[in-house]
Amino acid sequence: MNHHYIQLIRRWVDVAFRRKTTILFFALVGLFVGLGYYLSEPKFYRSTALLSYEQQRINPTQMSPDVVARIRETINTVTHIVLSRSSLERIIHDLNLRDETSKSSMEDEVEWLRQRVIVEPSRQGDTFSINHLGTDPVLVEKVTNALADRFIEENMKYREERAAETSQYTQDELAMAKEILDVREAEMRDYKLRHFDEMPEQREGNLARLNSLQEQYQNRQNSIQDLERTRVLIQEQINLRRQILTGAVQAQTGQVTAVEAPTPVETDQQRLARLEQTLQSLLGRYTEQHPEIRQLRREIALLQENIGPDAGAETGTAAGRGSRASFDQELFDLEIQMKDVVLNIKKLNEERAELQKSIDRYESWIEAVPQREAEWSALTREYAELRRHYDELVAQNLQASAALNLERKQKGSQFKIEDRARIPEKPIKPIFSITMALALFAGLGLGILLAVGKELIDLSFRSPDEVESELGVEVVCSIPYVPLPNETRKQRLKQVAVGCALFLGFVGWVVMVVMFWQRGQIIL
Repeated sequence: MNHHYIQLIRRWVDVAFRRKTTILFFALVGLFVGLGYYLSEPKFYRSTALLSYEQQRINPTQMSPDVVARIRETINTVTHIVLSRSSLERIIHDLNLRDETSKSSMEDEVEWLRQRVIVEPSRQGDTFSINHLGTDPVLVEKVTNALADRFIEENMKYREERAAETSQYTQDELAMAKEILDVREAEMRDYKLRHFDEMPEQREGNLARLNSLQEQYQNRQNSIQDLERTRVLIQEQINLRRQILTGAVQAQTGQVTAVEAPTPVETDQQRLARLEQTLQSLLGRYTEQHPEIRQLRREIALLQENIGPDAGAETGTAAGRGSRASFDQELFDLEIQMKDVVLNIKKLNEERAELQKSIDRYESWIEAVPQREAEWSALTREYAELRRHYDELVAQNLQASAALNLERKQKGSQFKIEDRARIPEKPIKPIFSITMALALFAGLGLGILLAVGKELIDLSFRSPDEVESELGVEVVCSIPYVPLPNETRKQRLKQVAVGCALFLGFVGWVVMVVMFWQRGQIIL
């Protein structure tokens, strides 16, 4: 270390030893001043109540006021409610905190109480503490517990009000949405009833039904054509049979006239051959069950019976032939068939007309689908959104009602007092040890400052180095100061007196501390 700094340190240490009386005196004065300050200052006590935010055990819904992310917001809101003017006035009246002799107004009392209430939430946000400062430890404890109770009461009231407001709001919105939705559904219902068969969702069914009707119409048309051909064929057979019967009757009665002789008459053998050729031609196009083929086979069988080996039966009696000519079973059957065919044709024509009406009706329904689809889209454009909004409101209303019931039964989330406030035993300010330490340091600092000031004012030389540095001459020798015995004795007496005075002052300070401590004015 540099020699200069060493000399400087030695100098200030020497100053401290030479001025120690001044330093110790001001240190003692600082202790007495600190003691006086401690005794004169009012002592503030702090009482603390620990509360937690207990979440409801039933699973919360979206409409419930219990949202973990809003716990801190809830605490802040309830804090403002508890520290409101009306709430603090109620606490002041209940605990009789206001001094009737005091000239301060109620507003000053409320503000004084509000400034001494501190709410400290934890970092997690699910617990917080209520702190109250005051000069009376008993009142501090009572006010802190009263504030904790107010937190619980106001939180329940606040949550119930929120749940009630939410429930009422959802009910009003639901009623409004239901009214609008009912009007729109009534319009849609009336429109669908008027144009049910023309709606787009009926198009596939209408097309399928139209195709079926068209097939039925075509089947009826084909059946009518077949029956028309059958009717023509039966009519020919009836005419042929009548010609045969007429020829047979004329041959027996001899009434064939000369005019008819030139007209060639087809014999039964010729007719049989012609019918067989016709049968072979029809077999190439129809099956055995076709009416024309069955009719031709019956005529061929009848002709074969007439020209068979029993042809000698022609010599039978005239009476028998006359009765066969008067009633012919085959002609009767043909006429019956003709009537059945005509009736079937008439029935099929009626069915075909009904089918045509149905086809026209279904075609008109299908043609109207694009127009109905556009009208239906315009009618239901906002219905889906209205329905979705209505369903959301129904769910929200149920959730809000459940949340309101939870709050009314006090089953929802609420504040719980984990640790009630107790009567504080020690003040938080002033603290005796800290006050005395600050006073001691202040006295020492003031004493050192005065000692340094005196040293700077004193212009005497204390060492040869100071003379050399100040005058710029070399010191050859130095003569030490040798006090006389009388001076030595006076100096010692002075030191003893000062030491005794300082010691007695310190003892007096200790005695005062013990005395005030026993009286309870000093709390260690």
